[in-house]
Amino acid sequence: MSSQLPPQVMLALQQLLQGLASSDNATRTQAEESLGKEWIAKSPEMLLSGLAEQVRVADDPAARAFAAVLFRRIAAKTRTEGSQPQEMYLTLPSNVMVYIRELLLQCFADETEKSSRNKIGDAVAEVARQLTDANVAWPELLNVLFQASKLPDPSHREGAFRIFATTPGIIEKQHGELVNGVFVAGFEDDNLSVRIAAMEAFSAFFRSIRKAAQKGFYPLLTHILNVLPPIKDAQDTENLSRALMALIDLAELAPLMFKPLFNNVVKFGISVVQDKDLGDQARQNALELLATFADNAPIMCKKDPIYTSEMVTQCLSLMTDIGNDDDDASEWNESDDLDMDESDLNHVAGEQCMDRLANKLGGSVLLAPTFQWLPRMMTSSAWRDRHAALMAISAISEGCRDMMEQELDKILDLVVPALRDAHPRVRWAGCNALGQMSTDFAGPMQEKHHQVVLSNIIPVLESPEPRVQSHAAAALVNFCEEAEKEILEPYLDELLRCLLALLTNDQKRYVQEQALSTIATIADSAEAAFSRYYDTLMPLLFNVLNRPQDPESKDLRLLNAKAMECATLIALAVGRERLGDDAIQLVQVLGRIQQNVTDPDDPQGSYLLHCWGRMCRVMGNDFLPYLTAVMPPLLELASAKANVQLLDDDEHIAQVEQEEGWELLPVRGKYIGIKTSALDDKYMAIELLVIYAQQLEAAFEPYVNTVMTNIALPGLGFFFNDAVRVASARCVPQLLNSIKKAHGPSSRQLAEIWQPAVHKILEVLNSEPAVETLAELYQCFYESVEVVGRGCLTQELMATFIERAENALIEYQGRVVGRLEEQSKPEEEREDTEEMLYAIEDDQTLISDMNKAFHTVFKNQGVSFLPQWERLLPYYDAFITNADPTQRQWALCMMDDVLEFCGPEAWKYQAHFVQPLIDGLSDNIPANRQAAAYGVGIAAKNGGPLFSDFVAATIPKLFEVTQHPQARSDDHVFATENACASIAKILHFNNNKVADVQAVVQAWVSTLPIVNDDEAAPFAYTFLAELIDQKNPAVMNQVPQIFDSVLQALDAETIQGQTAERVVAVTKNLFSTAGVSISQILGSMPVERHNAARRYFA
Repeated sequence: MSSQLPPQVMLALQQLLQGLASSDNATRTQAEESLGKEWIAKSPEMLLSGLAEQVRVADDPAARAFAAVLFRRIAAKTRTEGSQPQEMYLTLPSNVMVYIRELLLQCFADETEKSSRNKIGDAVAEVARQLTDANVAWPELLNVLFQASKLPDPSHREGAFRIFATTPGIIEKQHGELVNGVFVAGFEDDNLSVRIAAMEAFSAFFRSIRKAAQKGFYPLLTHILNVLPPIKDAQDTENLSRALMALIDLAELAPLMFKPLFNNVVKFGISVVQDKDLGDQARQNALELLATFADNAPIMCKKDPIYTSEMVTQCLSLMTDIGNDDDDASEWNESDDLDMDESDLNHVAGEQCMDRLANKLGGSVLLAPTFQWLPRMMTSSAWRDRHAALMAISAISEGCRDMMEQELDKILDLVVPALRDAHPRVRWAGCNALGQMSTDFAGPMQEKHHQVVLSNIIPVLESPEPRVQSHAAAALVNFCEEAEKEILEPYLDELLRCLLALLTNDQKRYVQEQALSTIATIADSAEAAFSRYYDTLMPLLFNVLNRPQDPESKDLRLLNAKAMECATLIALAVGRERLGDDAIQLVQVLGRIQQNVTDPDDPQGSYLLHCWGRMCRVMGNDFLPYLTAVMPPLLELASAKANVQLLDDDEHIAQVEQEEGWELLPVRGKYIGIKTSALDDKYMAIELLVIYAQQLEAAFEPYVNTVMTNIALPGLGFFFNDAVRVASARCVPQLLNSIKKAHGPSSRQLAEIWQPAVHKILEVLNSEPAVETLAELYQCFYESVEVVGRGCLTQELMATFIERAENALIEYQGRVVGRLEEQSKPEEEREDTEEMLYAIEDDQTLISDMNKAFHTVFKNQGVSFLPQWERLLPYYDAFITNADPTQRQWALCMMDDVLEFCGPEAWKYQAHFVQPLIDGLSDNIPANRQAAAYGVGIAAKNGGPLFSDFVAATIPKLFEVTQHPQARSDDHVFATENACASIAKILHFNNNKVADVQAVVQAWVSTLPIVNDDEAAPFAYTFLAELIDQKNPAVMNQVPQIFDSVLQALDAETIQGQTAERVVAVTKNLFSTAGVSISQILGSMPVERHNAARRYFA
């Protein structure tokens, strides 16, 4: 095939390649500049054709390989032709594209050097990928590759599979038997490199085909697994690692493919993990393969007779592989790099695997084999065994929470002695276990075990080793942030004494930084109780913050940041009055520090933003003079655009991978890089704006338009980051409230800012992809409507809202159907149960927030909302009779709103609600009985005569609700109390169709008290007061019972203010009228009622 380029062009290209490969920096830089400005920008057609020709004609194999590598990189670059960006190769004229394809295939077939052929194969694969993505056929390629897979030279066969692996789409549509044959031949090839390449190609191919088509290739697994044992026997770590990685992909995609051979796979995997003669990477890959089955097919793992016990044994064994050259931990203790990356070490692999096993298999499966080892390991003379046992407890406590919580005292008996262990790394692991348990068992750990935990961990703060001191302080953060102030108060003196010693003694800086974080957490939890330590701590913190800083030195920045955090959390804990003049001094110090923060990597910058937010909460409107200094950097962060880059260059990808705060997403053979650290800062800044708007209200008005226009409304559609959208959704109602407080509810300013806000909210309700975030957007909508108030929605806006809600309900129904289909599959084939539970929870939150949105619109728009709302009646009818209790509750709550805010107008929908409300009173879900009972009461109160027959007919059912066997239990009590209140509403507002009113009143009294529902209680007790005023026999004959129910409601504060005053007054009259003594009745009452009696009836 003769050259299509003039000789002078080929000569120039050869010189360019020599320059790019030069070891002289100046020569290479000049060549790179020429490549970009002259060749890529002006002559891409000649460049790619010439590189392909160089692959064919260069004498040196290295030169051919270099030309192939450069071709692949440049062919993949993006170039804009017209308005559409395209990859470089696809922008070439079709005849040039064909010429290059033919040339590359010829080069691939003719190349004699393996390394060069691999690079040419990569170039072929890049062209194939682009053509496949563009739906352009390349029929010659497949034939060449299939032929190459049968050639006598193994490097040809390997090269063919390498191209298949890179571009599996080229074989997706081929006949199954042909593909099967090619792969089987590859798996059974005499050459190991070919067998490995075939495995990698099959893994990529398998991932590229539809799930339904994958089952046709399950029989190939036996051939694949046969590749592994000879590699292990040869102790070939590198190739075993590659083979296992290919298997991991298959296990992730189709774990049930392995089911017939699973026990054999487990045995082989375990044999690799426990073979210490193999390299760590191969052993860890074998562990990863087995853990992948737990992630994706936990039921299959649970059923295997050896899986769990062997996995636990091997994980614990790997976890003892730590500190091999540092037996006394002196090197470990001297290291200041606490964040050293150890993710590739055996002990970390073991810990992470235990965590995954716990979360996927659960305590009922994992705890027995684990605790078969742990007590022995804790008493072992080898410190590594004791360390591993403690780290195992840390790893499994989250996943095994429910079962471990019941045995917490026994687990603490194992862990706590480790805090006094002779070896520092064991003490460190003991602190780690207690810290993790404090989070995973938050509540019981603090309430029931504070004495054993705190009395044993506080002395560890005085350990001789800095790393142990620091970790003990860190564990205390976990414990204290979940503890009530009453629990912490007795320990504060000793805690603060030890932490102050860490802060003031000549310690390593990381110990001081951790001590400050721990003090800050304790202040946050102890609140006002921390006040007595204020005079000791605050001067110390001012000393740290007022120290002159060397702008060139970065050593003290984090310590300063922690001191700021600590000082402002103490300020928040003790309050404005205790802070006194120190408040002004503190904000002045923060202002001075802010002026000196110029380096974007300075941690003081992000800490400052939170500190300002806390000081605003402490000082309220006194903070206003400082707002002008605080807002500019905050607005800059909150306004940040997404830093998104298309990475089509291996060097660029490698560079970004080395930087922190980037996430890479694979897209069509390339990567999109998103700078997530900047998005986290954006989210945090918007959250702080919410705090300022919340705290300052009208005083924040000067910033509202800027924040709403440039930050909050664009943030609602910021699809690069869910958290930014959520923070923006929380911001919008607060901004509206600031305007309302500043200018009034009927102001022009509020109306002007409301229009773009409501249109944007309604727009994103239709485009939000994440269910959890969609719920937040509905909350944003109803909170905003609540702020702006009555009549804020036109018919057009309400119609749009209903359209959005209808779409959301259709998608919700689709998800429900999908879950039902998933549940109907055999147990082992179901998707992750935990994921499904989270999805159900997200949907329940969404439905709840949608209900609140309907409630708010009905509340503010009344009957004007009905014409639009009627569009949802078919969904209501479907939901109200659905087997899913969440759907029934949604429908009941919706009807409650219609009854509450539309009064007699609601009667025209009686065919839709009468029977469902009656049935709802017998619903087996208490929340649905509550909603039905509430609806009946509202119908009695607001519906008028049209409803009298209906509400009277429900009285027997309402009494049944109050007589439920578990009527007063936590789950059922709100249904009970709503039924009680609804009977009272019927008797008061709509009793003309009640057959025997006095008999119902007599029975109603016994349905009291109401001590939980502060919405139901006021009406019920107001009705009781009327009965007392009327000297109704039902109350005159039951004075002790009436008094008891009144005392209980007063003590529970479900009645307050004027309602409580009236009820107390009429109850006193009841005693007087009935001639009964309070002390006489009190004598027969439980002691806990006496305090309330003395308080209200002294």
